[in-house]
Amino acid sequence: MKRTITFTLCLLFLFQCPVLFSQQVQGEKNESLVELNSDLSGKMMDPSHYIRKSSLLLDEKKAGNIRDRQLVLGASIIGLMDYQKSNMDDKFGYLMRHPTSNNQIGNTVTEAVLHSFQVGVTASVNNWISMYGEILYDPQQSFGPGTITALTRNQLQLRKGMIIFGDLSKFPLYGAIGKMDTPFGDMGTVSPFTNTSSWHAFAGLSFGAELGYKRAGLHASVMAIQGGSQFRAAHTGVNGTNVPSRLNNFAADVNYTFPVLGHSSIQFGGSYMLGSAYCTGFPITHFGEPVRNNPAYSAYTNVHFADRVLFKAGFSKTFDTWPGSYNPNPPLNQYYESKVSSLNAGVKVNLNPQGQTKFALTAEYSDFRTGPEGSPWERQNQKILGFETKVVESSILFLEVFSTEGYVPLNFMTGGNMPSPGETHSERDAFSNGLVLGARIVL
Repeated sequence: MKRTITFTLCLLFLFQCPVLFSQQVQGEKNESLVELNSDLSGKMMDPSHYIRKSSLLLDEKKAGNIRDRQLVLGASIIGLMDYQKSNMDDKFGYLMRHPTSNNQIGNTVTEAVLHSFQVGVTASVNNWISMYGEILYDPQQSFGPGTITALTRNQLQLRKGMIIFGDLSKFPLYGAIGKMDTPFGDMGTVSPFTNTSSWHAFAGLSFGAELGYKRAGLHASVMAIQGGSQFRAAHTGVNGTNVPSRLNNFAADVNYTFPVLGHSSIQFGGSYMLGSAYCTGFPITHFGEPVRNNPAYSAYTNVHFADRVLFKAGFSKTFDTWPGSYNPNPPLNQYYESKVSSLNAGVKVNLNPQGQTKFALTAEYSDFRTGPEGSPWERQNQKILGFETKVVESSILFLEVFSTEGYVPLNFMTGGNMPSPGETHSERDAFSNGLVLGARIVL
């Protein structure tokens, strides 16, 4: 009973904040210190499209969408129904939920689930200090063991949190410190919901400090990344261990946007990261100890045709081979070590960009190459056709049809967890098809 009363009071406090904390601002009309802004919160909590949050926040601040001494609260929820069918039992390559037999049994899967829930806080302390924090619940993509109903996968986490310094309307330099996206590649998607294979392979999330420059179409940034194994896609050894006790990794990105034909533009960019996640030995486990650092590079482009068409493409690859991609046990020892790469290309067409209710069609292809040709872990490809309608500001309803080729879970990708050391659960010839119907609602 006490927990119910406390929870109810918290909800009342959250939604009464704009009233409780209103104040008079420089003789103008009353403006709330705490507000709801669905458009801003939708962008800041968007997991698929607006990836680099420090730069995004400063752009929104420059555009006047965040005032000084303002706290913006937001919430986002994604619910979906899906159907999947595979040609092999328990082998589903769709990466928007972890591809293991804990999650998918047999050759047909159907679901009606809560994919994720987020609460975000965006704040401007003054004209040059801002902050952002995001709490996430995501049982379908949690790294906890067990099924999606296991307590270990039904936990809250602070997904991102950062302090941001800068005022782009006055000075082009900015800085940030905290838990944030690494400036490597453009890992966004054109699809309404599904991330690209490139995102799954190379989108970094790390502790670190970022320094950036943004002016007149040029955007350059570098981030000092905490060493050891980070939350996603960044890993350098610290005295031969995965302990994050030294600031010995970094990522850097430069892109330039050219305006063309009025409201159209073309962007080209390139990135480098000293330590990618593909540095561990056999058998492969998430966040394992590294054999050697494995740098990576990325190149990408974005083309906007007014508000009507968006085209995205990118390519990322490691400089060295992944030590764990070689299994020394026969018969799998015939497949040599390989570099890791990912490619993506997609297009989004807005059918009525000026309409009150907006509709869009999307098509996207991405692949993830992890082994030599013919190996069981050679590749995992993904094709997505999507349709979305924006109903209220950042809230959308969506439908996606997908197809995957290959089944390559990174944990024990080349073997090490099978009855025989020369076996692997990866399957090059596995393929699956499916349909996802869902909604992302943002307050």
